[in-house]
Amino acid sequence: MQWLTVLPPFLAIVVAVWTRNVYVALGLAILLSETLIAHASPEFSFGYGLLGSIDRTVGVFGSTGNVRIILFCLIIGALIAYMQKSGGIAATVEKLHRSGLASSPRRAGLISAISGVLIFVETNVSLLASGVLGRPLFDRLNVSRERLAYIIDSTCAPVSVLILLNGWGAYVAGLMANNGVSDEFGVLFQTIALNFYAWLALVAVFATVLVGRTFGPLARLELQRDAQIEAGLSSKQSQASELVETPSRAAYMGMPVFILIAGALGLMLWTGEGDITQGSGSQSILWAVVLATLAAGLCFVWSGRANGKTLDVGMQGMGELLPAVVVIVLALALGDSLRALGTSAFITQAAASISVPFVIPAVLFVVAGITSFTTGTSWGTYGILIPVAIPMALGAGLPLPLVVAAIMGGGVFGDHCSPISDTTIIASLAAGCDHVDHVRTQLPYALVIGAVSVVLYLAAGLLAL
Repeated sequence: MQWLTVLPPFLAIVVAVWTRNVYVALGLAILLSETLIAHASPEFSFGYGLLGSIDRTVGVFGSTGNVRIILFCLIIGALIAYMQKSGGIAATVEKLHRSGLASSPRRAGLISAISGVLIFVETNVSLLASGVLGRPLFDRLNVSRERLAYIIDSTCAPVSVLILLNGWGAYVAGLMANNGVSDEFGVLFQTIALNFYAWLALVAVFATVLVGRTFGPLARLELQRDAQIEAGLSSKQSQASELVETPSRAAYMGMPVFILIAGALGLMLWTGEGDITQGSGSQSILWAVVLATLAAGLCFVWSGRANGKTLDVGMQGMGELLPAVVVIVLALALGDSLRALGTSAFITQAAASISVPFVIPAVLFVVAGITSFTTGTSWGTYGILIPVAIPMALGAGLPLPLVVAAIMGGGVFGDHCSPISDTTIIASLAAGCDHVDHVRTQLPYALVIGAVSVVLYLAAGLLAL
């Protein structure tokens, strides 16, 4: 009955799509998972499952890393509120527009995508910085925030597994070293050219930006939105709350964002004792966002617009992100519950039974995608699958970089499809759009690129033998 372990994540997706209520979807999935874990008799199963769900959610706060993510997402609200109310965001948008750097949707999209590529050291910093910068630009040019969420999400995560001078690279190298690979960094850097999904995802983003065309649910959403604007049912600036304030000085946004990025990188270098790849990403980004928020608060005061309401504005900003934080807590609880249920172990065992060697890279890519999709974490996926994949590759005579690259790309693929992935949630938060809409509109892009990647891994597996 191990197949029952995949029911909770399946339920979460069905309910989220059907009801468009991610809170209900995640809550029911946690309840089902905990009910299956309880193994109680039918008359008591619901009660045990409900109590287990409460304890599992409380347990999220027992992890220092989880608490840092939650605080980070709350404090972001205050940071954005201060930059907005000080007039810094409006001034930055006005300056970029006057300079011509962001005078068209194509240029605004390029700014967001390129900033995601350049800030490759920490995914959450990259998502936040790209989203905060791109959101008012997209609003001003009447481009949907869902398109912005797709651009930053499908840029920041793939870049992190291609430019490996970061925590992702150090983590995967450590996993290989712990499983008998002597030249782990040599293998790691050979994966770059073989990470088909990451490369194709970046190509798709830049093609979308340059061509200016979308497809699937994203195209339909934008057409519906344009029709509502033409019919007078909504305003072109209905979502552009950042532009309500009168422009003041671009430095009121520039300085906090610079402190956020430079602080995160510097603190990762410090916590890693000189090695940025060994630094604590969650700790560094929390410290950096606190420092950036303090700077933004001071800018708000210096702008002369505070009028004794600095704390009130910060609290209001954090309150606006509380729904997103609830989603993160539920997603983390579901991921923990699924690991306890054995969902990942079942999927891994299914992959290990493959007897045809050339399909192993493609199968591992798909399994990594499913595992990441169901658990909401690519890092957890790597920790589960890389120890399994190494002996599989050696036994089948396949190049180790090909197999590891398939797992790394598959983890990002699953993240892009999953409504419980922390990076997907933060991308929605940074872009300021509905989370379910982001997942729904990004999914076709990820599935098409994933399908092409499977074909490429099948071909690579044949050529490698």
